[in-house]
Amino acid sequence: MENVLEVKNLCKKYDNFALKNVTFSLPKGMIMGFIGENGAGKTTTIKSILNIIQSYEGEIKIFGLDNRKDDKTIKEDIGVVLDDMFFPEILTPNDINNIMKDIYKNWDTQMFNGYLKEFSLLPNKQIKTFSKGMRKKLEIAVALSHHPKPLILDEPTSGLDPVARAEVMQIFQNLLEKEECSILLSSHITTDLEHIADYITFINNGEIVLSRTTNELLDDYGIVKCSEKEFKDIQKKDYIKYRKTKYEYEVLIPNKKDFKTKYNISVIDKITLDELMLLMIKGEE
Repeated sequence: MENVLEVKNLCKKYDNFALKNVTFSLPKGMIMGFIGENGAGKTTTIKSILNIIQSYEGEIKIFGLDNRKDDKTIKEDIGVVLDDMFFPEILTPNDINNIMKDIYKNWDTQMFNGYLKEFSLLPNKQIKTFSKGMRKKLEIAVALSHHPKPLILDEPTSGLDPVARAEVMQIFQNLLEKEECSILLSSHITTDLEHIADYITFINNGEIVLSRTTNELLDDYGIVKCSEKEFKDIQKKDYIKYRKTKYEYEVLIPNKKDFKTKYNISVIDKITLDELMLLMIKGEE
């Protein structure tokens, strides 16, 4: 399968944090959910991909092109929403349209106006009158309106209510169907990713913990809740992490089918991405 984005051995050091050999790839036409707690390295990785952060080690390719050497060529075809992105508050959506059509060769005014209408954003109103959610919708409209091939999205639905989030997620899905587009989507709202993402990449403390298809994670992984006696009978090779609660042990296992065959434990709970993150981060080995 062709990859639109390839990140290989990405390293970036700060005084109290480092990305350590971050490696993953985004296949063409797919949505990858990029998850991890605050400070795990999601935004640093995304800003490295976008060449906003340049002093890093490793290799990043978009469309097979080096993101540092071919920066101008690549940026024409990338749609971006960043968590700390902003437009000057005195501008209106109409002003932004006039600016963007001089920046992007493929800028589509008709598409942009369509998104403004869909998001109920008035084209002549200054941004300073917009709520946080309205500003986020405007950023998304801008990111989508020049027919991008990959979309790089850092918390694109933060500040949106559940109805607006569902609306935006549906737009992303429709975009994949209509255009040859791929999406890297960083979000803390993992329930959204469970329904929309084809792949999940999980970063913790600057390192990639796993990068798998969503179906593999939700179908194969599970949580066993058992007594201390039952837990002591489980071999270390058959679980990933565990957490002791007041009344029981919660054990993260990588293969429900194999586990059921080997152990006399009939009930294995399905896992959510929230539970996966909690056990991977807070659990013991």
